[in-house]
Amino acid sequence: MEMRCSVGAQVLQILGLVLFLGIHCCEAIARHTFVIKETPYTWLCSTKSILTVNGQFPGPTLYAHKGDTVTVDVYNKANYNITIHWHGVKQPRNPWHNGPEYITQCPIKPGGKFTQNVTFSLEEGTLWWHAHSDWSRATVHGAIIVYPKNSTSYAFDKPHVEVPIVLGEWWKQDIVDIYDEFRESGGDPNTSDAYLINGQPGDLYPCSKQDTFKLAVDYGKTYLLRLINAAMQDILFFAIANHQVTVVGTDASYTKPLKVDYIAISPGQTIDLLLEANQPKDHYYMAARVYSSAAGVTYDNTTTTALIQYKGRYTPSSPPPLPYLPYYNDTASSVNFTGRLRSLARGDHPISVPQNVTHKFLFTISVNTFPCANDSCAGPNGSRLAASMNNVSFVSPSIDILQAYYHRIKGVYGNRFPSEPPLKFNYTADYLPLALETPQNGTEVKVIEYNSTVEMVLQGTNLVAGTDHPMHLHGTSFYVVGWGFGNFDKKKDPKNYNLVDPPLQNTIAVPKNGWAAVRFQAFNPGVWFMHCHLERHLTWGMEMAFIVKNGPTPDSQILPPPPDMPPC
Repeated sequence: MEMRCSVGAQVLQILGLVLFLGIHCCEAIARHTFVIKETPYTWLCSTKSILTVNGQFPGPTLYAHKGDTVTVDVYNKANYNITIHWHGVKQPRNPWHNGPEYITQCPIKPGGKFTQNVTFSLEEGTLWWHAHSDWSRATVHGAIIVYPKNSTSYAFDKPHVEVPIVLGEWWKQDIVDIYDEFRESGGDPNTSDAYLINGQPGDLYPCSKQDTFKLAVDYGKTYLLRLINAAMQDILFFAIANHQVTVVGTDASYTKPLKVDYIAISPGQTIDLLLEANQPKDHYYMAARVYSSAAGVTYDNTTTTALIQYKGRYTPSSPPPLPYLPYYNDTASSVNFTGRLRSLARGDHPISVPQNVTHKFLFTISVNTFPCANDSCAGPNGSRLAASMNNVSFVSPSIDILQAYYHRIKGVYGNRFPSEPPLKFNYTADYLPLALETPQNGTEVKVIEYNSTVEMVLQGTNLVAGTDHPMHLHGTSFYVVGWGFGNFDKKKDPKNYNLVDPPLQNTIAVPKNGWAAVRFQAFNPGVWFMHCHLERHLTWGMEMAFIVKNGPTPDSQILPPPPDMPPC
């Protein structure tokens, strides 16, 4: 259901829960109640129950304008703990409503309730919401569209039609069972059985053709496709047969127009595309398939499709043409796309790249292993797979870090997350000693001053399996000022930084055996999570948190906690 800035009904339906939604816009608040339940769904010739939003998967799109606040009362009527994260929404001074489990809140238990205020500030474009507890986000997610403020316009000619395109991932087996089995075995999780476009696998899968998503277009019109990668485990290539698309935004920030034949989109990332319906009237496939760079790691080798159908009287091609998509391990094609993104950086949409940096961090991001008794686990050589940042494999506390920080509860977390790798070695060498694979367990954060400026270099390693890592930072966006392959060289590489028009993102894919450098200003006090958006890596411990201290004035300090925070 649509949400516009009006007094009329505004709705957001989420998960296997009950949601009430009110949107603070046009000085009116609309509030509604929806019962959310587990619903039987049939795909790929099999039926199972999934968490849905009033029976909908993906969940409905949330619409707002820049600067709006949305109030969501979440009632958990499912049988599992749950949290909701508003991905890419900065939530100024209000980390209490950010959503990651045991970072800013304890989960909403079955039968529980939590009211969340979703405050839009600088965002303009496409974002999304999803569960941030266990692997519930496999089916608990939906789009967020943030329009420009009233009386302002897009940074491009207004399209005729706007369409959310949500890429997802599907297992025939229950996702809870996948998660439990994967954690118990110590190995990789089972690969998915299909990828999805707006909840449907497409014509190339069994029992799916009648439900394939179809977009009817008028010749000569322009369509804004708001693309979201909600897949659990994979970066995806996406393209439309016989059509180029023009990238105009990513992660709710405008970009310089970039005309391309395909895109690469990471889990967690959003990309806004303009599609001109300028080809001969026919049916054309849009399609997505995996980009998986890690050697020896299994992946879902299927292709999801949807249809572009031109309106009019004609005999469509049978079958419709498929687009060209790069090969599954084509790293060059992936970085060729992401490396060409640039911020719009013009007078009506300025940017502010930190020029003088007060903190410089180098964080290694690695896949690791822990020894397993009697070599009985399913990881390499009978080990248990793990992951880390700066050799710290994150351990979730039993009380959320934000509550512990705000109320000064001791013993929940440490504040000694290292500013650089404690172990220095040739991070991207072809062969690395097995002794380097074992990390330290810990619940460590990095504390930084309010309004400090940060340069963070994320360095991939070749431990266990070198691969790309889509890293997501809560509470702020960052400028991607540089990237490269191999080991970051602090003397040479900064000379090639783009400090003029780097893209402003909240999720960046660190390339396989490479690095990415980002800069941001810590203007948002609170506890803010950072993690890999490949769900298995997050589960293994590839995460940490920043604490941004309060500023000197009341409007630069964390708001007090709401009265209905879920109990731990």
